[in-house]
Amino acid sequence: MNINIIVAIVLIAAAFALGMYIAHMMSKRNAKSAASEILEKARLEAEVLKNNEVIKGKEEGMGIQREAEKQANARLSKVQSAEAKLKQRELQLNQQQGEVQRKRNEVDNLKATVDHQSQVLDDRKKEVDRLEKTVRDTLEHVSGLSAEEAKEKLVESLKDEAKTAAASYINDIMDDAKLTANKEAKRIIVETIQRVATETAIENAVTVFHIDNDEIKGRIIGREGRNIRALEAATGIEIIVDDTPEAIVLSGFDPVRREIARLALHQLVADGRIHPARIEEVVAKVRRQVEDEIIETGKRTAIDLGIHGLHPELIRLIGKMKYRSSYGQNLLQHSRETANLCAIMASELGLNPKKARRAGLLHDIGKVPDDEPELPHAQLGMKLAEKYKEKADICNAIGAHHDEEEATSLYAPIVQVCDAISGARPGARREVVEAYIKRLNDLEKLALSYPGVVKTYAIQAGRELRVIVGADKISDAETEKLSTEIAQKIQDELTYPGQVRITVIRETRAVSYAK
Repeated sequence: MNINIIVAIVLIAAAFALGMYIAHMMSKRNAKSAASEILEKARLEAEVLKNNEVIKGKEEGMGIQREAEKQANARLSKVQSAEAKLKQRELQLNQQQGEVQRKRNEVDNLKATVDHQSQVLDDRKKEVDRLEKTVRDTLEHVSGLSAEEAKEKLVESLKDEAKTAAASYINDIMDDAKLTANKEAKRIIVETIQRVATETAIENAVTVFHIDNDEIKGRIIGREGRNIRALEAATGIEIIVDDTPEAIVLSGFDPVRREIARLALHQLVADGRIHPARIEEVVAKVRRQVEDEIIETGKRTAIDLGIHGLHPELIRLIGKMKYRSSYGQNLLQHSRETANLCAIMASELGLNPKKARRAGLLHDIGKVPDDEPELPHAQLGMKLAEKYKEKADICNAIGAHHDEEEATSLYAPIVQVCDAISGARPGARREVVEAYIKRLNDLEKLALSYPGVVKTYAIQAGRELRVIVGADKISDAETEKLSTEIAQKIQDELTYPGQVRITVIRETRAVSYAK
């Protein structure tokens, strides 16, 4: 608004200057009149402009005032709304506080009621204890037994009932397991055995060297026994030449040495030249042949079973198993048989058959080491497998197949079962008569040590134990318990092939005579 006034003043000044200039140019008379008119006109225009600007400024001021009033009204409305909400919230809080106070009063009343009831219960409990003591004293007086004695008799009675019920329950569980899990396990084992074609004849290492006639014995002995001494020194085998017709006995703990001696004798007899120098030459040649045969046997066995990546030393140990037997069973044949059984059983169970076959083949390598450490063959085999970089699950299966190591691999029980199957099949192994008789006697003595047992009979070559008990000493329910206890004790204390069936027989006989 001030700028417009200044502009008007400038215009008036310009008009005044113009009028002065025009008045100067005109005549003095006309100049004065024209200047007056111009000045008046300029004054009027300036007044009009001034009034217009004043009106415009008043309008703008009124607009600003209206806008300010509008904003003030909006803020006032918000403030009033907030105040209303605060009042409503305050009302709600007051209501909640009243509710809390009411509930607090209820809790206090409830607590007082509970305290009263607790006092009443305490009083009643004391009364019950007093009555219980009175009843106990009365019962003790009537029965002539103290509370502890009665409790012991009751506990003994309940214990006997629980044992009988437990034995019956255990038999029910065992029967159910035989119908379900045992059925499937038997199927897998039977199918595994059926798929393996094995011979039942026993292959033994040859320890007797047959000759065509007894004249050759003198040539083998040599002058003053020099030939036989040279042969024993070269092979490390004791050669026994006695009165046995057409036979020479080779005695030695090492089957490889015994085989070297047998082959050397065969070549010497066939060649006819028998003297110390020739003996040393032939024995050295046969030793190399046997070593080559051992390695070749190990390689051929690994190829036949489809096992690859074996360390050369492990292959050599596998070949040595050909000349070792266990209870009359050839060790290499047993290991091959166990390997095939493991592969078939692993396939049935959804495991890797190659790993199982590998573990089965290597499970008895601890029986053919180059030295003889003081370790069970399972643990020694595990250490050899670890030494030659076999995988951990394979090593564990080897070490745990006789329970001398904890089984941490799923292949360990497979190897253990298949090893038992191969060793327990008909014709697989022989047992020394003395050990066999001792085992049967131990079975009978163990069962006879139980109270109530009258007689025991080991039958089926020790696969079944018949236990006869007195009918007046053991009840029918107790026979089931006795059968379970004997089986558990045999399992814990005795060593036996396969499994032993325990049959407890209880019968009552009434005998009368007609005269």
